[in-house]
Amino acid sequence: MQLDLTRGDIRRHIRTLALPASIGFFFHTLFNITDTYFAGLISTQALAALSLSFPIFFIIISAAGGMSEAVTAVVGNALGEGDEARARHIAKNTLLLGALLAALLTAAGYAGTPLLLRELGAEGAYLAEALAYINLIIYGTGLFVFTFFINALLNAVGDTVSFRNVLVIAAFVNVVLDYWFVRGGLGIGAMGVSGIALATVLIEAMSAAYLLYRFVSKPLYAHRSVFRFDTAVLRELVAQGIPPSANLGLMAAGVYIITYFAAPFGQEVVAAYGIGMRIEQIILMPAVGLNVAVLAIVAQNSGGRLYTRILETIERSLFYGGIVALFGGMALLLGAERLMELFSHSPDVIREGALYLRVEAFLIFPFVVIFTYVAMLQGIKRPAFIFYISLARQVVAPLIVLGLLAQAGFGVLSVWLGIGGIVILSALLTRWYARRELASLQSD
Repeated sequence: MQLDLTRGDIRRHIRTLALPASIGFFFHTLFNITDTYFAGLISTQALAALSLSFPIFFIIISAAGGMSEAVTAVVGNALGEGDEARARHIAKNTLLLGALLAALLTAAGYAGTPLLLRELGAEGAYLAEALAYINLIIYGTGLFVFTFFINALLNAVGDTVSFRNVLVIAAFVNVVLDYWFVRGGLGIGAMGVSGIALATVLIEAMSAAYLLYRFVSKPLYAHRSVFRFDTAVLRELVAQGIPPSANLGLMAAGVYIITYFAAPFGQEVVAAYGIGMRIEQIILMPAVGLNVAVLAIVAQNSGGRLYTRILETIERSLFYGGIVALFGGMALLLGAERLMELFSHSPDVIREGALYLRVEAFLIFPFVVIFTYVAMLQGIKRPAFIFYISLARQVVAPLIVLGLLAQAGFGVLSVWLGIGGIVILSALLTRWYARRELASLQSD
């Protein structure tokens, strides 16, 4: 069954799409938190090594995720136009693009990872532990790309339930595999951080297989239709995918930059930042679900030129996101230490992480605004601005602001406050530009 998002109540569509996506991403974050927890059981150095590897892992995820969002937008627009044959044609070329992207990312990751880790100050046993984790992840790059692309096709037809199901199951399986591989048993020796990475790759393989099974049951999949290589489709997907991929990739670069400026304050601060990001991700899960819903709904309605429904989608999403920000911010302000204590027994790590979380409490709604309007720009197939605002927010502004703060000799709090100011300004600029683009479409 394919969901027609150009008809029916917008509120119901948002709930239908966002709730499963939010639940799924919540469990995905629990998956990551499980990894963080078991790394903490190994040692503070293992926990820091995992945090140090995160920007590189995120580069892989960002490229796959950004391109997959383009798939949802392009296929969704074709469905909104009522051209199912073209939608199926795009879907088949999507899988070819995924294979090419996987090969490129694997080669680049294997070649560049040691240098990137050394630039963050990793050496000796610290570097070896980080490489033991990230190298296995790089070998599984093709699985991550395939999972993202198949899920993007499912999102385009209004199916966010399948991904929710696989993420929920994966979170529980990961607990078992992490415990087994990290501690050893049943004929397997203790593997340390390598065991955490191996568990991730094995679960990703199972996830990809399940999503493929779900995809072949959809009308969008037509196995008897002849595949026709189409460079025009690939160019369109790449053109639509580069800005969101760059956006996500620059997020990874932003994490790298923040880690670079936080690293001089010690391994405890790096470990606290890694834990804090995981907790922040949990709070933002409903906002991520809204992002998925907005992209799918806007894409189909853009294809049908139903711009009033697009505007209503944005307004509803921001209202729901405001509720998320209110309760999420209170949780971070009032429970920062207790949340940190779930992942570390180090007083220094807990103190530094609580400081980070209390600043982040005021940034939840600005993130909601950014997520919502970025999804809208992708859905109306005008994603170019996403690259520029992300470049400014993730790279240029942090390098300038954090560089000046570092020279002035301020403490780590200045790093978090500097990033907070950049996020708020970026949210205001993104809102202004996206609404201007939608107004221009309505006037055409």
